[in-house]
Amino acid sequence: MSTAPIESSAGVNSVGIEDIEFFADDLDAERAAAAYREHGCLVVRGLTTAYLQDLKRDIEATAAQAIALLDRAKAVPEGWTTPDGTLFLPAPAGFKRDKQIMTLPISYRTSATFFRAAFDKKTVDIVEAILGPNIELFGDGQCLYKEPVGGHPKHLHQDSSYFEHRFQGPVATLNYVVDTDLRNGALHVVPGSHRMGTLAHVDTFSHLGLDENEWPWERALPITGQAGDSIFFHYRTIHGSQENHSDKARPVFINRYRRVDDYVIISGTTVENRAEAEKRAAQARKNEQRGLMVRGFRAYEDE
Repeated sequence: MSTAPIESSAGVNSVGIEDIEFFADDLDAERAAAAYREHGCLVVRGLTTAYLQDLKRDIEATAAQAIALLDRAKAVPEGWTTPDGTLFLPAPAGFKRDKQIMTLPISYRTSATFFRAAFDKKTVDIVEAILGPNIELFGDGQCLYKEPVGGHPKHLHQDSSYFEHRFQGPVATLNYVVDTDLRNGALHVVPGSHRMGTLAHVDTFSHLGLDENEWPWERALPITGQAGDSIFFHYRTIHGSQENHSDKARPVFINRYRRVDDYVIISGTTVENRAEAEKRAAQARKNEQRGLMVRGFRAYEDE
């Protein structure tokens, strides 16, 4: 693991892994939240270990299902989707298929273990220390599945380019399902970049991303880790992951949490459709976007 500090592009002090690293067995949620507020990210080692065996089983069953449905895939602006909702992208040269899985449709609606993991007490303790006592889930969970032999990169980007929120935006946890290093696609982050606002993104192979001439990988801090490690990041924190050059898949699962009063005002996956969504931002309403409560209470409030 590289622990050399980097100079954050947000103009904050140099940050190394030791500045954002915590351990599930000796976790202080308030200290972890303070690190998150300062750097826009943190890693908690071993946080989701208890869920791995069952969740890995469900992820691999979903991947096998998706591949079996590939002959029924339909083209969409982002790539191809199978009837179960799996998103495929073009495969690199030398792969056994012409399409590779990017996003699997495993979610809180298909996997009980995924749903239980979203309510993990230590995880939600940290989220509460960041967001406050009343927290809902944003979305149904997400699984990014890098297939082997060059599995797709996800260019450095901000999640806010995909789903800009009215207020603070969601806290995400990206959870390693297998041991993850620089060879199979470790997550990279730019500490402090959450203070920069939402930057202009461009269209890339993996949808919206930052211009790689301005944001090369060298500007980001790689976070290698073991299965069960969790990375928390602000939705404006710049992050991404490179290709999977191993001989096995590298799945991760993502949970997102937000305040009960927050909601999406702009969403998009390309420069064009995001620009169109920006024109309708004033029409967004919270009452159309209520997520499942993970902690606290939702009081009635007029729009």
